[in-house]
Amino acid sequence: MPAAHLALVTGAARGIGAAIADRLARDGVEVLRPGRAELDLASPASIDAYAEKIRPLGVDILVNNAGINPLAPLEEITAQNWEQTLQVNLTAPFRLLQAVAPGMRSRGWGRVVNVSSIFGVFARPQRGAYSAAKSGINGLTRSAAVEFGADGVLVNSICPGYVETELTRQNNSPETLAAIATGIPLRRLAQPDEIAAFAVYLCSEANTYLTGQTLLIDGGFSCV
Repeated sequence: MPAAHLALVTGAARGIGAAIADRLARDGVEVLRPGRAELDLASPASIDAYAEKIRPLGVDILVNNAGINPLAPLEEITAQNWEQTLQVNLTAPFRLLQAVAPGMRSRGWGRVVNVSSIFGVFARPQRGAYSAAKSGINGLTRSAAVEFGADGVLVNSICPGYVETELTRQNNSPETLAAIATGIPLRRLAQPDEIAAFAVYLCSEANTYLTGQTLLIDGGFSCV
């Protein structure tokens, strides 16, 4: 196990990603927070270049958080929107995992947290591409956990419900969010730091046996 940790957190400029990166930093972890100019998840060439850059750095914590969620009925999803949603939400995390996993395995310690969504487990209208990508990341999580577990690399997905973020407000009106809150047993949306607290536990040395799981953090939304 490394004496100090280096984490890569995508989408760390705001929302859940920022909360995770900040908590890791407070715990003494060095955190890479690439912006779009440095790492454009929509560009395979940008991902490849960034992967080459980080391979020798010894990243031992990977948080695949960044994502997009364009809304459209299934019949209206364009090929471009479909491909871009899968590229950013599924292919990019896969390629970053490929870049850092060999180093984690050789050192005998690593933690990967893929930020999925309750819509990777449940369905809602106009989220066909998003749900497909998030379902895929849950499958990738299980496969990676099985392949890497013997080398001390633990891989999990967290599936937030409705969280007070810019993306949530972008896709839902205030009236819609108020109605959604009434259907959540806790009667409110989550705060990013509540999601971050659990993600950081999964990334930590305290997590020694939890791997391959798809973990819902939704205030009980999935129970009703």
